[in-house]
Amino acid sequence: MEIVVGSQNPVKIDAVKAHFHGGVKGVEVDSGVADQPWGDEETLLGAKQRARAALDSSQASIGIGLEGGVQVIDGILYVCNWGALVDKNGAEIIAGGARFPLPDTIKQKLEEGQVLGPVISEYASRADVSKKEGAIGIFTNGTVSRTDMYEHLVSLLFGQYQFQLR
Repeated sequence: MEIVVGSQNPVKIDAVKAHFHGGVKGVEVDSGVADQPWGDEETLLGAKQRARAALDSSQASIGIGLEGGVQVIDGILYVCNWGALVDKNGAEIIAGGARFPLPDTIKQKLEEGQVLGPVISEYASRADVSKKEGAIGIFTNGTVSRTDMYEHLVSLLFGQYQFQLR
């Protein structure tokens, strides 16, 4: 079974490869949402559109879309993330993942129109944090990485998919 991930970000590809050791590739696709998705709805839409675009751009059996965004709850900015799995037969599986709060200084920069990845890189004084440990790796002191977070989403997606195929 060949699987295509709607991103060339190594974190997202590695999260899918953790479940499938062969036949996984990443393709650059447009998420169809803002560079910095706000809220569950926009973030989920980005994941779905990535999955569909990835599948449509390949001969793969399954397309996976993983999207990170932010959401304000009670005035606090949280990271949110969503995943979508689609297959050639029309199945669509959805899963949401971890949430954790971000400091107000980061909230201010995002409200000004900046994007989380570069803001976190600046905050942590590290290059390409979004392609490495991610914000979750910074704010959990390395206990949970961005790959770990997406692996959890992929587990939820594939578990539901396998259940549906029974």
